[in-house]
Amino acid sequence: MSAHPYDHGHTVAGWTGCGIALAGTALLGVGVCTVSGPLLAAGAAVDVLALLVTWVLHLAGWGKASGPRPREEWSWRVRDSGARAGHAECLGCRMAGRRGGTAVVPARPVASAPAAPAETDAVGVGVGVGG
Repeated sequence: MSAHPYDHGHTVAGWTGCGIALAGTALLGVGVCTVSGPLLAAGAAVDVLALLVTWVLHLAGWGKASGPRPREEWSWRVRDSGARAGHAECLGCRMAGRRGGTAVVPARPVASAPAAPAETDAVGVGVGVGG
């Protein structure tokens, strides 16, 4: 059993994009150290490629929507069945023209402001306003 009750989004899209971006960032680092313009350009191109590959894999169902999902879908080997329609509140899906379902995003409770403490005199007796 997992040590935590949450799915942290370990997906094929996430791991693949991260691996490609790591290679691109390494190229950028070598380009900075050697002061090489072509290596800097190659590293930047690989990082853009990582972004595009991650986006395409997400749209193909190998990513996940924001927020919690059922425990049986936590494995990174499980495709997201709702990817074709798009995920509500997902920028990548909106950019692809997928508007997503009408999933209701739960509102966060608004913390009320604490009540102002009553004014007291030196003895600790409450002092009314205007009195």
